[in-house]
Amino acid sequence: MPEHRPTPPVAGYLAQPHEVHRVVLLYSGGLDTSVMLKWIQDEYDAEVIALCIDLGQPADDFDAVRQKALDLGAVESLVVDAREEFARDYVAPAIRANARYQGGYPLFTSLGRPLLAKLACDAAREHSADTIAHGCTGKGNDQVRIEATIATLAPDLKVIAPVREWQMGRDEEIAYAIEHGIPISSSVERPYSIDDNLWGRSSEGGVIEDLDQPPPDDVFQLVTHPTLAPDRPEDIRIGFRDGLPVSLDDEELPLVELIRRVAEVACRNGVGILDHIEDRVVGLKVRDLYEVPAATVILDAHRELEKLVCTGRENHLKPTLDALWAQLAYEGLWYEPLLDDINAFMERVNRKVEGVITMRLYKGSATAVTRSSPNAIYDRSLATFNADASFSQGAAPGFIELFSLQSRMAYRIAQERDLG
Repeated sequence: MPEHRPTPPVAGYLAQPHEVHRVVLLYSGGLDTSVMLKWIQDEYDAEVIALCIDLGQPADDFDAVRQKALDLGAVESLVVDAREEFARDYVAPAIRANARYQGGYPLFTSLGRPLLAKLACDAAREHSADTIAHGCTGKGNDQVRIEATIATLAPDLKVIAPVREWQMGRDEEIAYAIEHGIPISSSVERPYSIDDNLWGRSSEGGVIEDLDQPPPDDVFQLVTHPTLAPDRPEDIRIGFRDGLPVSLDDEELPLVELIRRVAEVACRNGVGILDHIEDRVVGLKVRDLYEVPAATVILDAHRELEKLVCTGRENHLKPTLDALWAQLAYEGLWYEPLLDDINAFMERVNRKVEGVITMRLYKGSATAVTRSSPNAIYDRSLATFNADASFSQGAAPGFIELFSLQSRMAYRIAQERDLG
């Protein structure tokens, strides 16, 4: 009889039990990762280092998250403030690319995952860990984004994904947590999966998955419902330089603080609620409810200014590249050479995206109402119907004759062919 050999993992970076000794766990303090912290210790007899990363989650008490991990048995509990890096290296390129996946989702979770994976690799190196663990399911996008990044940056490290391995549903996780005395905030009655950072907040799961139902009232925790927003519009002036927002109402601000303040204004005016159907990387079609106040306002303002300073041909091409950029970022392909190539184009175009846009916020809408830029391809005297010697209207017929030449010839040939 041939010797029995264990079935190898489907991917080389997946850890075998005997390879797991010291684990960096991407830890949020929520249901999944709290259950995982206990489960990894029991299942692998391994030491766990909890790594919590601050990307601007508005409601997190990081001291409490750190202590919770220690109480659950982590040998170390780390909190890394990565807000500036997230804004500079991930959100900023997304702004220049007007990044909205499938025309809606501003990619806040997608942008954060490669950074989480990068920082986990750094922590594993620093603390002599052999494995990185994350809380992604086998149905989600985040497993792709995180594992592809780890396999790219640290191919010697192994990965475990307990939620994917144990295949527990949310109800089973809640029961496990109750059984093992793990404090949780989720309940069977309100089992939403929440993810947030400075660029937005998502809610999914539970009754959200029922497409026959409107968004539940208890989902939205950031943005005021538009019907409850103030009855008077509020204007804000956003200044841009090199394609990035640098001032709010003429006050220069760092990007993180500017995003926070724009979000504050947008939230009270009901701006940034998105009920979105999207196609996941793994092939599923899902419904997500997003609260993206700052992203909604800033991306709209950026696109308005970009249209003002770019040529018509640039404005025709760039949305196509914007959509491709968003697709690559959504898929977590942060180190794909094509993304670097597109970023080079984005940076080049955005050198001239400078000026001020006034956005009017009112009961869920954000509308550009004034625009100014030293680089505007716009001449008010030419745009009016008044006579102007610098624009020869008499030249228009010759232009029209040449401009329509091929179309007229093609039409005539088609008519002759059809009549023949």
